[in-house]
Amino acid sequence: MEWLGRDPSAANVVTEVFIVLALILLNGLFALSELAVVSARRPRLKTMAAAGRAGANSALALSAQPGRFLSAVQIGITLIGTINGAYSGETFGEDASAYLQGLGLSQPMADPIGFGIVVAVITYLSVIIGELVPKNLALRNAEGIACFVAPIMTAFSSAARPIVWLLDASTNLVFRLLGISQESGSTVTDEEIKTVIAEAETAGVLESGEGELISGVMRLADRGVVGIMTPRTDVVWIDITASDDAIKERLISTPHSRLPVGEGSTDKMIGVVQTRELLSNVLRGEALDLKGHIRKAPMIPETAAALDVLSVLRDAEVPMALIHDEYGDFEGLVTPADILEAIAGVFKSDAEGLEPYAVERDDGSWLLSGGMPVDEMADKIGIVLPENRSYETVAGFVLAGLQHLPKTGEYIDISGWRFEVVDLDSRRIDKVLASRLVPLRRRLP
Repeated sequence: MEWLGRDPSAANVVTEVFIVLALILLNGLFALSELAVVSARRPRLKTMAAAGRAGANSALALSAQPGRFLSAVQIGITLIGTINGAYSGETFGEDASAYLQGLGLSQPMADPIGFGIVVAVITYLSVIIGELVPKNLALRNAEGIACFVAPIMTAFSSAARPIVWLLDASTNLVFRLLGISQESGSTVTDEEIKTVIAEAETAGVLESGEGELISGVMRLADRGVVGIMTPRTDVVWIDITASDDAIKERLISTPHSRLPVGEGSTDKMIGVVQTRELLSNVLRGEALDLKGHIRKAPMIPETAAALDVLSVLRDAEVPMALIHDEYGDFEGLVTPADILEAIAGVFKSDAEGLEPYAVERDDGSWLLSGGMPVDEMADKIGIVLPENRSYETVAGFVLAGLQHLPKTGEYIDISGWRFEVVDLDSRRIDKVLASRLVPLRRRLP
């Protein structure tokens, strides 16, 4: 069968070559559109749409219905591939066969070899120009290209609506038969956000300090209030039943601007006082009036999330909250400084006289404080913690693994690391040595 009547003139050959290249470029347009729209980030497209970028709304509409869009793209690619293969094989196959016959090959051999050469060349050009180059371009600027091609793809989808609907419905039917949900399961995880932050730092978009702050905010959002509070064993408090001299001594010796007040014990907390107000009265020679300066502090359950505590502190009469367990016992307190330290780290003035949470040793091991937040430890050594966990510190992490109060020298192996208890403060885990496990090499016989 002859296509459009073969004309051996040079002008006609140029036209035929142009048609084939045009089909390959058109295939490249569909490949470019497919990867650009699928790879484009919807938040970025929404920002571009709000800024009035042409084609952004069309790109959003296409990404919202990926099944129909992919069906339309597949129709275009398949149709172009079929036409291009048939046209180029029919058109240039005869020329290639004639050329090979001129070299001395017989017609039975020249026909299939010529046809195969033409198909190989067209396939090569289609892969390079019609697939790889467009897709690489799409990955470099997915959102911008998606905005450019979206109106074209929308028009094509409308023109091929019946076939698009048929393919999309057939795809959905197969999903239902296989029992696979048709809803998108793509979600952004913490690990993906951290990867984006690391890439932004490498590219210079974010300063290293900015990345650390963002990571700190992410850790804060995942913590409960017990993960940032000062535990009751470390709380400095005033006993309202103590003598005036003892109270004055506590006010003078404390570095804190606010102190909780209890009646006989920490289980009977009644409020908070501003140490500066009391000291000012004492310096003016006035009588110590502790009860008159007690302010009400919010009570928060130990199950509260750290971010929820932030709003409570913002609205409180005094920025200090008292944490209680389910039995009403006092567990600790939290202040805005605790939240800031969870994000930005411990400040030098607050850490004076204290050892750092984590020290990396020359052999790659880490000496960890038992009170170190476990999520910070996980970020430093690169392990993944379970989402539902009942502990907030390194000490709690080790206890959860051992399931008993440890002795010095006991250890557990988790996620390729050995965590060894190297120091105890009474019954509390004070120091833990984390060492990477190295697989033992088998000796050759």
